[in-house]
Amino acid sequence: MGHAGMAATAVRYLRSVGAATAAAPVEPLPRPDLRTVGPDERAPVNPATFRRVLGTFASGVTIVTAPGAAGPTGFACQSFASLSLDPPLVAFMVARTSTTWPKIARAGVFCVNILGDGQSALCRGFAVSGADKFAGVDWTPAPVTGSPRLAGVPAWIDCTIHAVHTGGDHLIVVGRVDELGCPEPADADGTTPEAGPLLFYRGRFGRFAQ
Repeated sequence: MGHAGMAATAVRYLRSVGAATAAAPVEPLPRPDLRTVGPDERAPVNPATFRRVLGTFASGVTIVTAPGAAGPTGFACQSFASLSLDPPLVAFMVARTSTTWPKIARAGVFCVNILGDGQSALCRGFAVSGADKFAGVDWTPAPVTGSPRLAGVPAWIDCTIHAVHTGGDHLIVVGRVDELGCPEPADADGTTPEAGPLLFYRGRFGRFAQ
């Protein structure tokens, strides 16, 4: 006997013993009362305190770029991280209010340009809104997506958008790595003559000292 036959048999039995065969209307639950934080409760985290405390976590700095019909686009991004080795995934966070993100989303691809010591001016140029960020900036298309690969960066990661997740007032963008690269070691000991990383710490750029 299939599921439909079993269901019909059950209904006939319930009717024979006088049991109800249809669910009674379900009254909706009352809406919860909205309230503010009480005087004896802990207040939400102060935004200034949040920025000050999280600012003690030193991070690298990147510029995320993408191609576009009206020209390339990009923005300076501090919130970037590697995510997975298999498959190769990276992630960056972008504010929901960003005017650059919709252009990257339409492109469906992006390139993460990791900045080095001495490229703080380049970072500042991509941190402004409304300006021609690529004016005077040398770049070449990344090999797979065609996203701008900025000249002189220590490393680059060419990606296709894999997923986008919500994260409060930011979006978490996950990219699948299509290609990546950095300068080949030039010294006999395997090190490179390039400058160190560009770091951001407590609201200012810094450098790594060995």
